[in-house]
Amino acid sequence: MKKAIPNEERVSFFGRFLRTYPNFKNKLRDLLEKSGYKTQDWVRYVMYRECFSYIDKLGPQHLNVLEISAGREWRHRFKFGSYTETEYPDFDVCMNALPEKFDLIIADQIFEHLAYPQRAAENVYAMLKPGGIFIVATPFLIRVHNIPDDCNRWTESGLSYLLQEGGFKPKDIETHSWGNRKCVVANFSGWKKRGFFRSLRNEPNFPVMVWAYAKRSS
Repeated sequence: MKKAIPNEERVSFFGRFLRTYPNFKNKLRDLLEKSGYKTQDWVRYVMYRECFSYIDKLGPQHLNVLEISAGREWRHRFKFGSYTETEYPDFDVCMNALPEKFDLIIADQIFEHLAYPQRAAENVYAMLKPGGIFIVATPFLIRVHNIPDDCNRWTESGLSYLLQEGGFKPKDIETHSWGNRKCVVANFSGWKKRGFFRSLRNEPNFPVMVWAYAKRSS
């Protein structure tokens, strides 16, 4: 009798296939989005919706932007005035700051992996123009994911205090969070997509994602 392949192995194989063929992955993602299936991770969906709305109000076409350890979402969504990305380990935000100054700096799912997040916040502050904005998003009730390490979790209050240690003033920090119990449990075994119907109800005591907008004083 032919041995059945466990479901998790099939998912793992399919994931490896998509990573090997990124153009196919992007075409599949676009097709699913057109059908109404939301391909963003459920844990990040509300955060992206709110952050994208925030950036739209800033006028992205006029912004000089830096993304630390860049992903796909932000550069795919916006036509920024200019866009610079860094990659670890060539650039370590805990140890370095670029000489350029930016209107907007983005760190999406980065700070939980940093050994020295206060140093990183200080370096971000140094790279912002006066009046520039830092958008930082990081998980809370999410399983440990060592890529390459997993060091930190913050509530909204904790993230605010971290940014204050980096040089931002309390009045210039705006924090948010989102999550619910179903999302927490669903992500025990994998990174679930929003899909068609998964709930966007917010239960404040069960945040899976925490984010902040922090402005450097003019």
